[in-house]
Amino acid sequence: MLALFQRGYHGFMNRIRGQTAVITGATAGIGEACARTLGEAGVHLVLIGRRTHRLAPLAAEIEVESGIRVLPYELDVRDRPGVNHFIEWLDDEGLNIDILVNNAGLARGLDAVHDGSHDDWDEMIDTNIKGLLNMTRAILPGMIARDSGHVVNIGSIAGHWVYPNGGVYCATKYAVRALTEGANVDLVGTNVRMSSVDPGLAETEFSVVRFRGDEDRARGVYEGTRPLMAEDIADAVRYVVNTAPHVNVLHLVMMPTVQRSPYVLAREPSGGGED
Repeated sequence: MLALFQRGYHGFMNRIRGQTAVITGATAGIGEACARTLGEAGVHLVLIGRRTHRLAPLAAEIEVESGIRVLPYELDVRDRPGVNHFIEWLDDEGLNIDILVNNAGLARGLDAVHDGSHDDWDEMIDTNIKGLLNMTRAILPGMIARDSGHVVNIGSIAGHWVYPNGGVYCATKYAVRALTEGANVDLVGTNVRMSSVDPGLAETEFSVVRFRGDEDRARGVYEGTRPLMAEDIADAVRYVVNTAPHVNVLHLVMMPTVQRSPYVLAREPSGGGED
């Protein structure tokens, strides 16, 4: 009977019920999907984002739907003093973090390096690399002290293969890959794990952000395809954090079936747009 009780979502053993997760960039896309998916698995949540008009209502909705504790916290992960204040707040709340999902990230522009914007570069580097480091440096020591915890970095296939006019964005995702591998080496001998989930073509706010609100241009990226959805990536995150304690998934690379590499993508004949 105990074994049957412990089997949670979709009939699989639920090892994460009752744990507490911090999710960055939680107000939309992959972050929101991770919040809903982990909430369904019985994980208590601390949702971090910059858009307060989305953050508090989302937290309240998930709390009602899933019956778990959900706390919203407004924070820009680039703000190092703000991150430090967040850790003090966690201590005041008496919260120990079992799972950190470093999801906050973005792309800006689609330009050759010699045509790129310094402002775009700074925003990508500060968010995708420094923001991830800020959160990891703040939360990982507590996990090490408890000898338990799991950090999941949302990477990209852009951290495995570069593509034209995406050099700086790809560089930031290569950095996420390197940091994931480097931290794993540093964590050897502990029970703390670090993984990355690296999706390919995925339809979220990603392209709208990249093209600064140009929705027509963003739609062209996905036209004629069936891309990954945020929920698909959240399912992968749930799988990774739910693995047995002796299992560490280093990188989980995933693409939609229509895509077999960054350069091989099947489109319907009427499709078009930018890759």
